[in-house]
Amino acid sequence: MLRRNFKSFDVYKAFRPGTNARGALLRRIRVIGHAICCAALLSANSQPARPVTQSDLEAVYLYNFGKFVNWPPEAAPASAPFSICTLGSDDFNGALDAITSNESLQGHRIVVRHLASIANADGCQILFIGSSEEARVNKDLSVLRVKPVLTVSNMPSFLDRGGMIQFIVREKRVRFAVNLTTAVQAHLSVSSELLKVAVAVQGAPAEGVK
Repeated sequence: MLRRNFKSFDVYKAFRPGTNARGALLRRIRVIGHAICCAALLSANSQPARPVTQSDLEAVYLYNFGKFVNWPPEAAPASAPFSICTLGSDDFNGALDAITSNESLQGHRIVVRHLASIANADGCQILFIGSSEEARVNKDLSVLRVKPVLTVSNMPSFLDRGGMIQFIVREKRVRFAVNLTTAVQAHLSVSSELLKVAVAVQGAPAEGVK
């Protein structure tokens, strides 16, 4: 039941490339993100879905980021899954697992890994760092420096500390900012379509970014 409801929504439309209307794209992100979460979070006995939270929408973003970032070939061997990882506390409450269940990104099946330590981050393509890691985040990011891992968090000043994408709430809406410099240093290519909907971008786009 849960999977049928989830599959009735085209997640890709939330970030569909090619639109010139930034406002329309953002509205589509919000509406479809809300719909996806409502469907994915229905309980098995068809109880009404709980209210969609900020964390639910962040989970939708994490899934979609994988469509608009390119990793070097060695970071995603053909036989390996696409790993979306979390470190520290998060409030996803199963939303990330539900949204990505039986899905694929860039030709790889998605797995969600909940890490006990930054030492276990090998093989992660995307890493969400929870707020409980704030005291250790500088050390965490130093371990990942220049490794092809897209680091994401909602903690304050995450970009200034060397993170790549920071969730920001603006006018009660979940948005995000990008540190393109650190992404490029990690050999990640971020699509201009993703940069267009960011509230802020640190660093100039690399030559050839599409």
